[in-house]
Amino acid sequence: MTKNKDLDAQAILEKYDKENQFRTQIGKWTWVVMFLGVSLTLFHLYTGYFGTLPTQKQGAVHLGTALGIVFLLYPAKREWMRTQKTVPWYDVLLAITAMYVTYHKIFFFDSILQSRISGYSTIDIIVSILGVILVLEATRRTVGLPIVLVASAAILYAIFGNFIPTQILSHPGFAIDRLGPNLWFRESGVFGTPIQISAKFIYLFLFFGVILINTPIGKFFNDIAFSLTGRFTGGTAKAAVVASALQGSVSGSSVGNTVASGSFTIPMMKKAGFTPEFAGATEASASTGGQIMPPMMGAAAFIMMEYLGVSYGTIMLAALIPALLYFTGIFIGTHFEAKRLGILGMPKESLPIFRKLMIQNGYMLIPLFVIIGTIMIGYTPQRAALFGILSAFLVSYVRKESRMNFRQVINVLEQGARVALPVISAVATAGIIAGVVSITGLGSKFAAGIIALANGHLILALFFTMIACIILGMGLPTTANYVVTATIAAPALINDFGVAPLAAHMFVFYFGIVADITPPVCLAAYAGAGIAKANPFKTGVTAVKLAIAAFIIPYVFIYNPILVMVDATPIKLILGVSTAILGMVAVSSAVIGYFIRTSRVWERLILFGAGMMLIIPGLLSGGVGLGFVLLILFVQSRRKDDSKEIAEKRLRVSY
Repeated sequence: MTKNKDLDAQAILEKYDKENQFRTQIGKWTWVVMFLGVSLTLFHLYTGYFGTLPTQKQGAVHLGTALGIVFLLYPAKREWMRTQKTVPWYDVLLAITAMYVTYHKIFFFDSILQSRISGYSTIDIIVSILGVILVLEATRRTVGLPIVLVASAAILYAIFGNFIPTQILSHPGFAIDRLGPNLWFRESGVFGTPIQISAKFIYLFLFFGVILINTPIGKFFNDIAFSLTGRFTGGTAKAAVVASALQGSVSGSSVGNTVASGSFTIPMMKKAGFTPEFAGATEASASTGGQIMPPMMGAAAFIMMEYLGVSYGTIMLAALIPALLYFTGIFIGTHFEAKRLGILGMPKESLPIFRKLMIQNGYMLIPLFVIIGTIMIGYTPQRAALFGILSAFLVSYVRKESRMNFRQVINVLEQGARVALPVISAVATAGIIAGVVSITGLGSKFAAGIIALANGHLILALFFTMIACIILGMGLPTTANYVVTATIAAPALINDFGVAPLAAHMFVFYFGIVADITPPVCLAAYAGAGIAKANPFKTGVTAVKLAIAAFIIPYVFIYNPILVMVDATPIKLILGVSTAILGMVAVSSAVIGYFIRTSRVWERLILFGAGMMLIIPGLLSGGVGLGFVLLILFVQSRRKDDSKEIAEKRLRVSY
């Protein structure tokens, strides 16, 4: 049974997660992939400790080796994933070519720097054009076609900008022999900030996550979640939210976390009485939120750190309250749905005991505390990641059953490279888009467009930015989406509307993430639906309802940056968080349709409005919102409890 469940989970991953569509049988090339993967991980560990190479050289080794592995592992078509028994000759040729054109920057480093003044040679131009094409193809294989189409459109825009009739978007245009070197050899293109941050920080944090995944920490997180919430109303769904928040903060992958956690939690939620759509949506929305939950927050947070010129600790603190509000909204939503359906908790005797868990396995949390602690006391993210990796490795040796032998260590080193491949490809392609934005002035043109459409109104500018982020997020991974929107949209909010920089960047970051659960392209929701055997679109709609906080909170911290720790004082912070939580209770109740009784339409409307008043800062609005909530509470308390009849028909869930 477990084996079949694992096979189903893997099939769902391969269907909805492009990252898992790699060849499973490559014959003798397995050793080559292992050598390249292990070497790449060891390279990052070495440079992380002894100091990185010059950024262009560090990025060249990082990207070049990754591209070589991509072409050996990922087939040109998904259908060939299981049918090909070895790596075809043309993919070997592509792998060698990709590695050469990238290492070319290292072999001829000084002459390429000189060429920025004297002009690039024909070989350099050919190398740069080949490099850009191979990055796009590698990204198509590992991440998918949408981001490649966006990057290709950007390249065409750079070349043919002089043919665009609209004055606000037109520009003189760039010849291919000028565009190629600009995107490949300069810091504003492929080897710009995103790939530099990936080479310095992101790879090490991804490897840290790989080590944790290869320990029993995932089961430990699940056990903690069930011990804390399992006995309460709708305990299985609440445990799924807590477990996904814990695991997602480490993994940073919406679809991957949905499948990993959902294989265990979704069947339990269905057995408890939740509908398949609700079970899949709960897991998908909670897993997606893992990307905004410190300390890991996916890869984009490291790029945000560099763009804003602040410490990673500052980013973590800024993300903490919005993330807690996000998960509070989902948690409350599952509570109201459970109350509406009369779903009780699990028997206390069937649940893990929290105190016993912490005594036996609490040491597994040491790596996370090491990461957070070292960052907060001032160490660089790079050094914090190294300390985290070392502590995670040592923790794995505490128990005999989790100790890794030599073969397992080699596999983990290789897996570190494999996990990083989609991220490296995505940020390299995002660099192409960002490079085009930089050299064509598209960023300022986009800002001018937003200002014109918004007509000076911040709320309209935010709305248009939100739509752009969600649309881009449907085709771009979170990291690439953030790079593009932070380059194009965030400056308009900061420079023309006076939005706090940290709040503006968090705004575009949030809406890039929620695209994973926003129909019609909501891959995390589709993955959850696949496990739950539910209707995919209905699951996506339900996930949006549960994650309604993600669509509200970004607007709140734009108008009230206290929630992202900008100009925060203890009193303002306590007041702002308290009213926001009350507001989330009211909004979640309105969306689910249950407060203390099943809510009528007019009650839901009032609760939603009251919730918005509470979430938006201000004594007057908060007071009015609280008054409306108390009114609905009074009205419903006078009505017959319509959930008791349902509850009486249900037996207490036993496992």
